[in-house]
Amino acid sequence: MYAMLLRGAGAPLERVARPDPEPAPGELRLRVLACGVCRTDLHLADGDLPIEAPVVPGHEIIGRVEALGPGVSGFALGDRVGAPWLGHTCGVCPYCAEGAENLCDRPQFTGWTRDGGYADKVVADARYCFPIPDNYSDAEAAPLMCAGLIGYRCWRKACESRPVVNLGLYGFGAAAHLLAQLAIADGQSVFAFTRPGDDAAQALARELGCLWAGGSDQRPPTELDAAIIFAPLGELAPLALRAVRKGGTVVCGGIHMSPIPSFPYSLLWQERRLVSVANLTRQDAEEYLPLAAKAGVHAQTTIYPLIEANTALDDLRHGRFTGAAVLVP
Repeated sequence: MYAMLLRGAGAPLERVARPDPEPAPGELRLRVLACGVCRTDLHLADGDLPIEAPVVPGHEIIGRVEALGPGVSGFALGDRVGAPWLGHTCGVCPYCAEGAENLCDRPQFTGWTRDGGYADKVVADARYCFPIPDNYSDAEAAPLMCAGLIGYRCWRKACESRPVVNLGLYGFGAAAHLLAQLAIADGQSVFAFTRPGDDAAQALARELGCLWAGGSDQRPPTELDAAIIFAPLGELAPLALRAVRKGGTVVCGGIHMSPIPSFPYSLLWQERRLVSVANLTRQDAEEYLPLAAKAGVHAQTTIYPLIEANTALDDLRHGRFTGAAVLVP
């Protein structure tokens, strides 16, 4: 097999050759068909998230089952499955026991603490692999495994306290352009906030059916019931709080965010909420994938050969594409 290895923060990914990995008990070996490029991969490469040892990034994996480890059931050779960010949980800590496995005390994360999908082969915990609806191509399905899933979890959090009619999405990249389609199919009006002057992202938002699209420095034309921040910019939190109505919710959806600046208490008062979302659960994937397929959610993708992973990351860093980037071995 070959893989793109990250040795440390700021270092370019290196192509390395390795023996094919053997699946341990409870694991699958997948032949990677496609792997999405997530902003979290960029946070790893740039040192925003620490790595303890060289690692193969990538956690939006679509692959075919090539080998089954001892004790695996429910999968067959040739099955097409997806493997997401949350790659393993302990099952016994207080969080796992209460059904909050996304907060597990001893988790493993695909492409961070265990090797991921920037490779042509990967092993994954079978419990954290999911069948992919047939109406998605490999490249279309890859972004669903993180951008789609984390967007779905953020959406559920945003809608859990009060009805949401007007939804704001700050940062209109991979996650937002997928969630916008689901929210619109559910009858919500979506307001897309992009980097000021990002005409391409605003055009994509309007093309997908968003009611309004503008820069994050603009006020929406109406009060929002909830807002989700996908961009890793803490300065957006006060802006989003200012845009939501009394009792509204602002959800921070990233694993990393720059510092949130101080803001007057009046922005939080009147029962507004500022909350975060961490990781995902297996239930999220089991709910989201068929729901996305039924709603006709599709990713806009830019395809790169796996060997060009560094280029894909740099293009993401500088906003050179809309939608999602996908690596194909």
